[in-house]
Amino acid sequence: MGPSFNEQFDQHGAWKRSFAQQLKQLADWMGAHELMDSSIEERLKRLEEQIRSDKVMVAFVAEFSRGKSELINAIFFADYGRRIMPASAGRTTMCPTELSYEEGSAPCLRLLPIETRLQPQGLAEWRLKQHQWNEIALDIDDAQQMAEALAKVSEVRRVSIDEARALGFWHDDAPDDNPMVDAGGMVDVPMWRHALINVPHPLLKQGLVILDTPGLNAVGAEPELTINLIPQAHAVVFILGADTGVTRSDLSIWREHLGAASENNETRLVVLNKIDTLWDSLNSPTQVQEQLDQQCRNSADMLGVSLSQVVPVSAQKGLVAKINCDDVLLEASGLPHLEEALGEGILGRRQAILRGVVANGVAGLHAETTRVLNIRRRDLDDQMSELNSLRGKNSTVIQAMRGRIELEQRDFDSSTAKVLALRAVHLKMMRDVFHRLGSRALKAEMQPLAEALQNGGVIKLGLRKVYADTFARVRALLQAAQASGTEIRDMLGGTYKQLNAEFGFSLQAPKAPEFESYVADVTEIERRHEQYIGMGNTLRLAQPEFAQRLQRGLTLRLRAVLDSASNELELWSKSATAQLDAQLRERKRSFSRRIEAVDRIQSAANGLVERIAEIESAEAHLQELEVRLTTLTDKLVHMPLAPQERVSRPEDAVDLLLFD
Repeated sequence: MGPSFNEQFDQHGAWKRSFAQQLKQLADWMGAHELMDSSIEERLKRLEEQIRSDKVMVAFVAEFSRGKSELINAIFFADYGRRIMPASAGRTTMCPTELSYEEGSAPCLRLLPIETRLQPQGLAEWRLKQHQWNEIALDIDDAQQMAEALAKVSEVRRVSIDEARALGFWHDDAPDDNPMVDAGGMVDVPMWRHALINVPHPLLKQGLVILDTPGLNAVGAEPELTINLIPQAHAVVFILGADTGVTRSDLSIWREHLGAASENNETRLVVLNKIDTLWDSLNSPTQVQEQLDQQCRNSADMLGVSLSQVVPVSAQKGLVAKINCDDVLLEASGLPHLEEALGEGILGRRQAILRGVVANGVAGLHAETTRVLNIRRRDLDDQMSELNSLRGKNSTVIQAMRGRIELEQRDFDSSTAKVLALRAVHLKMMRDVFHRLGSRALKAEMQPLAEALQNGGVIKLGLRKVYADTFARVRALLQAAQASGTEIRDMLGGTYKQLNAEFGFSLQAPKAPEFESYVADVTEIERRHEQYIGMGNTLRLAQPEFAQRLQRGLTLRLRAVLDSASNELELWSKSATAQLDAQLRERKRSFSRRIEAVDRIQSAANGLVERIAEIESAEAHLQELEVRLTTLTDKLVHMPLAPQERVSRPEDAVDLLLFD
């Protein structure tokens, strides 16, 4: 059996810390040798921030009473010696709950009242209004207080059917999914719309985010869950009951909210929970295993996943086994197999992505720094040739050389006007592109859809066409931005060619960024959320608050895509112009060095020999810098997984296990 998910995540966190240290070493080295320009500095900062702030979100999704919270307890909180998340009969998670760590904030539980659904703001906007959330402090050293506080995520309130309908929990077109009505005509709905749990658990501190979702009704009533939160999850754990298999409501959640397309299947794990219900003393172990194997095959077939992605587990027995240190029961519960699958599937995939990001970022750093070194090398070659031409020459020739250098310097200074003109044109073109990808442009493209969704009619006539046209226009924004990037690249290329010819530069405009992946992201968002504008949601769309939440959720998701494209374009732009800054800076230094060398040669007979020796030494130093650069960048790209950090775990000190 391989390492557990917790152990593998420890290794992942250690790898990220090691990478950050190596990156800092590279930055310090580059700064010490004056190799840091604005573009390289920007690349370093973005790469470091991307790795340091990287989050791994695991979403636990299921219908009610499938054991999601118990599974979370068993995997992440068993060392408390008791349940932390509410998971007993009648006490289950009623609102979407995120567990994460926010540095600088005290451990707490934040709860957003369910009444906020009656207002148009989306979850992202409510996150910024902390005073609107109910906050409860958490004592991380007191398991009892933690459990009692977190039990609030299971609270409900009793409302009328009209209020339940307004809040999104009563649907006249789907009576089987509506909550039970009591004798007084009232129904129970969640007390809270969303919960945020901030605790310094070691895994959460290293970037793990756990999303615990409620059942079908709550998921369907909160479009932002399926538009933003679940799609952003790096893995989804979909939980079934081993005794029931795939029920109609399970299949509904899978088809409607998880988008089980083939390209997403590898990020899905299906957990067949509560296998202990099949442990029948009247059946032999072989018969029990055959029954379990059949349930796994049936579940894989119905959900369209491979059999290897279906993991049979008893979360409750696994939790008990961990608390009681019962290795036999733990193995029988199947929990170690699930943890291994989580670690290999989620972290293996995530680290591969991060390593790809590192490789691309470091390759860019290496290329730009090598360009600076080549500029210096060419400058030294020119100086060496110039000095060799002075061997055996008298002071008149040397003075004439100084005059030529000063003339070249004056001609070079005249290039400033051309560079300033180039910058002005470049900045104007970039502003135009950023405007096309900005918030106002997106709002304008989304306006027809917003108006169609706000139409008071029950039947949204032509809504599907408006929806398709909206996404087509958003894709057009990205395609136009890419075309503009190519135009800017061509403009820079023409000007760089002219500057190269006039001043001996070696400028080369880098290839403009390609936005095909962002266009594909927009298409995927469109595909995944067509369900909300179908006939099955006609009555729900007639509710203004639901339509507004849908429109806001889509806008937020698309905004994130356009922002990513803008960021890539900005980094490319800085890279394209940074080489001009570098060559201007190096050329100015070159003039100073050349004049200084001529003056030294004039004042001392051995000055020429000394200067030639200095240049030879400088060339050797450049070679050493290039070798060191390659060594440092190769270490970043090929850095092995850091060994797992282990801590002492006294049985009488639970806090050492969970919290730093």
